[in-house]
Amino acid sequence: MDGIGDVAVGVKRGSDELLSGGMYNSPSSGLSSISDTTSNGSDSKKLRVEDRVGDAPPSRVLHIRKLPNDVSETEIIALGLPFGKVTNILTLKGKNQAFLELSTEEAAMTMVNYYSAVTPHVRSMPVYIQYSNHKELKTDNSNQSGGTPTSGSNSSVGGGAPSSPVLRIIIDNMFYPVTLDVLQQIFSKFGTVMKIITFTKNNQFQALLQFNDPTNAQQAKGALDGQNIYNSCCTLRIDYSKLVNLNVKYNNDKSRDYTRPELPAGDGQPSLDTSMVSALSKDSSSLLGKIPGALSPLSAAAAAAAAAGRVALSGHTGASGVLLVSNLNEEMVTPHSLFTLFGVYGDVQRVKILFNKKDSALIQMADMNQAQLAMSHLNGQKMYSKIIRVTMSKHQTVQLPRDGLDDQGLTKDFTNSPLHRFKKPGSKNFQNIFPPSATLHLSNIPQDITEEDLRVLFSNSGGTVKAFKFFQDHKMALIQMTTIEEAIQCLIDLHNYNMGNNHHLKVSFSKSTI
Repeated sequence: MDGIGDVAVGVKRGSDELLSGGMYNSPSSGLSSISDTTSNGSDSKKLRVEDRVGDAPPSRVLHIRKLPNDVSETEIIALGLPFGKVTNILTLKGKNQAFLELSTEEAAMTMVNYYSAVTPHVRSMPVYIQYSNHKELKTDNSNQSGGTPTSGSNSSVGGGAPSSPVLRIIIDNMFYPVTLDVLQQIFSKFGTVMKIITFTKNNQFQALLQFNDPTNAQQAKGALDGQNIYNSCCTLRIDYSKLVNLNVKYNNDKSRDYTRPELPAGDGQPSLDTSMVSALSKDSSSLLGKIPGALSPLSAAAAAAAAAGRVALSGHTGASGVLLVSNLNEEMVTPHSLFTLFGVYGDVQRVKILFNKKDSALIQMADMNQAQLAMSHLNGQKMYSKIIRVTMSKHQTVQLPRDGLDDQGLTKDFTNSPLHRFKKPGSKNFQNIFPPSATLHLSNIPQDITEEDLRVLFSNSGGTVKAFKFFQDHKMALIQMTTIEEAIQCLIDLHNYNMGNNHHLKVSFSKSTI
């Protein structure tokens, strides 16, 4: 094993960002040699790494190896985002390696445990991660050269004169939820974010984001356009907006004016814990802010949902995983219909429709991460012709009725339900979580069922079938309804529908269109 000498540091993204590194070994192989000292012109900024062989004890500093040659910092940071706050990053030029520092050792341990079971990939190439020998990253910042332009640099980023401080952002491949707060924390690294408005157009999540200065917008566009928020998904597509100023009327989970915290939340929208928003907006040392609540070992989807989890609403963290759903159609809704819909995003444990307010219900998910995922996807969707509101509840659990008390079937315990989608660790269902869409994915279809059979079945749920497509083996299909509301209704009615011979149809939302 070669000794490990001085290692020249790599790229620094901005003057407000710490530059640091640590050592992290592959779970499947020993530490690779980094014995030579590289020099980058007159770059004298170097990191001293101790000579050590073998597995290191847990550390919040991680070493990532076998990265693609032209990997970006954003792609590296995306590996750590689902598990906690990334406080430092250091790339080693020409060595296909990087050091990543997380805010806590617990977050780093969660990341290592997860990737020991699921090999991480960057641009379809497997990469290797292990603990560093160092507990934190330290560098000598004197005489920096050779890095990318910092925020104080005269070099232009992105090319061309910026025409507006307002950026238009489209999220492609949005497999996991992206919230307004996620965008604020990513883009605030390039300057002061003043206002954000989010909306859905052409079935795509979009946002308008206003900086205090056009130059900051130019730098953000140059650095982030085409980058992924999470590994291999949630791709940022950024253009300049024709607008030069955004008019924000409400501060809620759809729009925000950070210069006017006194704005109302608007009709039916959750109010914000502005102290937490302020604290997050001041945090410029990581791509995303710290996740509310403690992290446990996470599935891929739940981990990303946790990273995208919005700030606490109504003054509480919602760490219990209980949701409050309001504006329900009390003539139509049942505990089972809520179980089926919310079960797309997590394993529903209990449902209670409130006895004295039957247009509201409490839903207890398996954990906080599943609750946040369900909230992000279902808040504002139409169920039984009414737009439902989903927020975190202050309740820790959903109480079952006392023995002998008849609550008219308003409370149901689904803890031991065989219909949970995510009970099995590593289930493919974790990779197939998508926002509600007009196109549904069908599986477990019997061989003797025809396209016409399925068209009739789904039409009988009150919708109109717009398009249909069988997969090659005829065990799976896509069916496209006219509206998302119709698709939601069909999923509630027909998921686990008995097609005969004990074939139960499986229905989920699809990212595809026909």
